[in-house]
Amino acid sequence: MSSRHMARSIVMQSLYQWDFRGIDNVDIEEIAKQNIAEFGIGLDEENIGYIEETIKAIIENKAEIDKKIEEYSPDWKLEQMALVDRNVLRIGVYELFFNKEIPEKVAINEAIEIAKNFGGQSSGKFVNGILGAMYNDIVKTPDHPTT
Repeated sequence: MSSRHMARSIVMQSLYQWDFRGIDNVDIEEIAKQNIAEFGIGLDEENIGYIEETIKAIIENKAEIDKKIEEYSPDWKLEQMALVDRNVLRIGVYELFFNKEIPEKVAINEAIEIAKNFGGQSSGKFVNGILGAMYNDIVKTPDHPTT
């Protein structure tokens, strides 16, 4: 497993625990520190920084990220989604729309793999469907580099 994939997995585990315990009742930074200590053995400073920055950015932009997820999944309310799927989508949406250093296809592929590893039988397809639809709309924008 690549270091960046491990870092994304730690982000997902941290968001999952934060969401499961009740977003207003726990400190996400403490959860992340604990997960880095437990699962991030051997991660370099760059990947630890990625974990911390990604979690912070997702929390800061949660309302906008969640709105995008709901927009592209009209048949599924956020509260109805499996915790893993919801938090994998938060990472994917963050990387697609907010972190321009991550290539779009990499963001989608990584989200699908994390969903397959941690989610249910159809999690990969569910995440792929939503992020794929977002990507299709992104590439249609006039300022997208591939258009």
